[in-house]
Amino acid sequence: MRQNRSEKRKIRYFRLCRKIRYFRLCIFTFITVFLIAVYYKTISKLPPFFTDRSSENIRIPISDSDKKDTVPLYKLDGVDELDKQEDMSLLKEELYSPNLILVRLKDNKIIFENRSEDRIYPASLTKIMTTIVAIENISDVEELVTLPEKIFPDLYAANASMAGFLPGEKVPAVDLIYGAMLPSGADASIGLATKVSGSESEFVKLMNEKAKELKMNNTHFTNVTGLHNDNHYTTVKDIAVLLEYALKNDTFREVFTSTRHSTARTNLHSGGITFYSTMVTKMPTYEFDGGEILGGKTGYTAEAGLCLASLAEKNGQQYILITAGAEGDHYTEQYNITDAFTVYNKIP
Repeated sequence: MRQNRSEKRKIRYFRLCRKIRYFRLCIFTFITVFLIAVYYKTISKLPPFFTDRSSENIRIPISDSDKKDTVPLYKLDGVDELDKQEDMSLLKEELYSPNLILVRLKDNKIIFENRSEDRIYPASLTKIMTTIVAIENISDVEELVTLPEKIFPDLYAANASMAGFLPGEKVPAVDLIYGAMLPSGADASIGLATKVSGSESEFVKLMNEKAKELKMNNTHFTNVTGLHNDNHYTTVKDIAVLLEYALKNDTFREVFTSTRHSTARTNLHSGGITFYSTMVTKMPTYEFDGGEILGGKTGYTAEAGLCLASLAEKNGQQYILITAGAEGDHYTEQYNITDAFTVYNKIP
């Protein structure tokens, strides 16, 4: 009798364990299915990450709550080259850069613009002016320039972008030109200013004179690097005028369209330094629908946002595009580059 009772207890116990295991399995299955459903619902809203390196995947969707902060791209009156349907589609596009201008170089025609004459901070787009003024004022670009030790502490303190030169390094001027443009080196920019004018402040005078010469009437420079200063400002329209002018210089164009450059050996770098364009390293591809981006200069400060000045070719025509003010930083999606592909893709 006792044995039968014990056997019954065991049977009840095993049945209970079986029910508990079954209950746990049901709960686990339900939770798994729920999490999978949430995952796929969420992932469908996320931006693409350039997995196929196609320019069609570059646009990043934004939520309805973010749309109020985006600015449509407007067509100028009198531009009749664009297909009406394409133009209407473009009007609906949502860009991340509030300030933008697109210019066809053949006839200097403005194709698109939006808030192009609003005052902006140019960040490292400043170095376009720094570079072209230096090129025009240095007769021998192979001449050595000694980088002053006194300029480095302030640049380090400001966390300025650097090309990698060292205090007291003797560098050919041409390598400083590449160092200012490709890695956006503040050390190279001030080295050029020192070479030409003896100091940054004196060189800035040349920059403002050049701006006046080019009728960049809404521009004023206070430094050669683009580090923030409330009195250091421009517009995307003025930067377009500047870039259009600079690209007529063969040396500047060669630098602007380069993806990398290796310097000569110096007294402090026996193997030289290799630079890479800050734009190219952040791009998934050069190509877009029917064309390619040939070169560009990025810019960023917290006050300026993400900026880009770029050159592209499509259907045998070259275009320059200036964008500024996109939210984000070096560690977020590069919305300045995203916008460039969006706009270039819309050119018929």
